[in-house]
Amino acid sequence: MRLVTRISVNTLCALALAGLAACGTDSPKETGPFAGQSGPEVVNKALDKTNGVKSLRISLDMTTPDGRIKADFASSLGGDCTGTMSMGGEGRMAIVKTGDTVYTKFDEALLREQAVGEPKEDVDAAVELLAGRWTESKASDPDTKDSIEFCDLKGLLKEFEAGDNAAEKKGPTKVAGTPALRLTEKEGKETYTVDVAAEGTPYILRVTSRGGEEPMTMNLSDFDVPVVAEKPAAKDIVDLEQ
Repeated sequence: MRLVTRISVNTLCALALAGLAACGTDSPKETGPFAGQSGPEVVNKALDKTNGVKSLRISLDMTTPDGRIKADFASSLGGDCTGTMSMGGEGRMAIVKTGDTVYTKFDEALLREQAVGEPKEDVDAAVELLAGRWTESKASDPDTKDSIEFCDLKGLLKEFEAGDNAAEKKGPTKVAGTPALRLTEKEGKETYTVDVAAEGTPYILRVTSRGGEEPMTMNLSDFDVPVVAEKPAAKDIVDLEQ
């Protein structure tokens, strides 16, 4: 059973940052940690700081032509990660990656979604065997790679490299209670928004895209918080070879 995902650079919308093209300036009355800095300067500083973390949590809610994708992962540069993902419907899968081993757990709803059109007796057997239990595979397995793209923090952070970006400063906001500065840009029908932490290290806290074909909201948190990825209990792992 192969789960088809579209988690990729396209999924992240390249963070909608490479396309930011409207320069912002400060008003004489502006105060706060970003006073005197242009929108591009704020974004590039935030990109540098975010790119320098060793671990973080990323939460994505995106609508695609293939359906809605929701993901929530804590990932480290070492490759360990834990998280959950749903694609299209209400079903959900949980993932733990530790070292080169990946543990995946499907709920009944996802198993049935992925098996539409297959014989009922086969689907029922798969549900009885797999629902709520972990399977074990190698990270290098072709059918596993698609489901662990959020575990590749090094690859994800490449999207946070500073460049010739520009953004318009819109004013203060809050993300999960943390004060932030909002920056926006409109390109055609699509509007991009980036919220940068205005307290402590100026990390990127949220990126949103609206008005395009794949609207999304991406939240970032738990910067440099260690990721604890542990092998599930042996009794909860299905031995597929048997």
